Amino acid sequence: MFILTCESTADLPLSYLEERNISAIPYTYSVDGVEYVDDMGKFDGRKQFYKFLSDGKRPQTSLICEERYVNFFREQLQKGDLLHVAFDSGLSQSVYNAYSAAEKLKKEFPKRRIVVIDSTSGCLGYGIFVDILADMRDEGKSFDIIYDWARANRTKVQHQFFSTTLTYYRRSGRVSGPAMLIGNLFKICPILRLNKEGKIIAYSKVMSVTKAINKTLEETAEHIQNGKDYDGKLWIAHSDCIDTAQIVLKKLQEEYPKADVQLFEIGPIIGSHCGQGTVAVYFMGDERAA
Repeated sequence: MFILTCESTADLPLSYLEERNISAIPYTYSVDGVEYVDDMGKFDGRKQFYKFLSDGKRPQTSLICEERYVNFFREQLQKGDLLHVAFDSGLSQSVYNAYSAAEKLKKEFPKRRIVVIDSTSGCLGYGIFVDILADMRDEGKSFDIIYDWARANRTKVQHQFFSTTLTYYRRSGRVSGPAMLIGNLFKICPILRLNKEGKIIAYSKVMSVTKAINKTLEETAEHIQNGKDYDGKLWIAHSDCIDTAQIVLKKLQEEYPKADVQLFEIGPIIGSHCGQGTVAVYFMGDERAA
């Protein structure tokens, strides 16, 4: 048996990760010069985070430094070989610190195997990817079989999402003030996805939340494995917009009765960049487009 680890940006609750025997290294963010740890829902960290956003604060996120990876990996390597699934390199450069830390520890633990793989996924797409690897581990699959599957299938984790407001895009400088006012007035919702490199692509926009939901459901139907017979993980994440997310949840449950449909909350690191009002759907599908 080997050790499987990830990072808090998989946005799975700590209790869930502990049940699956997956250790996670947390990211941190800062508000007004004060640093906060992503507690993965253990305490009231997410409630506090979304209060910051409601108050107009702009959280700043940081990379996980090499030293923190070294300390985290060292603890795991004392228990066995290690497969660390890292956060998407298309969204963060932390993975390169993880690579460096792993190389250093190979000298310290010459009899241990340590491998870092770039998930090319974020939020619950990253969570689904790690969870499937945990399923394979628990089925008794070997390190090599799991690693080979991970490399071959990581870009088949689909990320389809939309935002119900342009307010946070204005705060982050992505749209102008007048564009935000017009966009919010006409309820324009950008439609986004993750591409093969793990980068966010805004490929469409619609006028109304209802149309955004319908567009996301259409994209899900187009890309999901086995169509309506899909029986895998079909997870939804939201950033402080539970009512909209529950509409999506109900529709997905109706469309894919065999699937494992679950609803989660976006954590503070991803939330620092998407703001409030985002709903995302994640599932195993076809190869993501470039």
